[in-house]
Amino acid sequence: MVNIPLAPFEKLLKEAGAKRVSKSATEAFVEYMEEIGMEIGREAADFAKHAGRKTVVDADIHLVKKRKK
Repeated sequence: MVNIPLAPFEKLLKEAGAKRVSKSATEAFVEYMEEIGMEIGREAADFAKHAGRKTVVDADIHLVKKRKK
């Protein structure tokens, strides 16, 4: 697990419409978002490697997003 601050994720949940958010809900949300982020990162790294690059660029992220639709 990556050590990501909880506050920005609590803010996201509130901006999505939650009036109040428990700490455990925020922690669960962070855990889920980390899983999604790791998956996106792995796929983007694969795209970069396939293109002969060591650097992940924004186009790799956009390709992952497009592929997920």
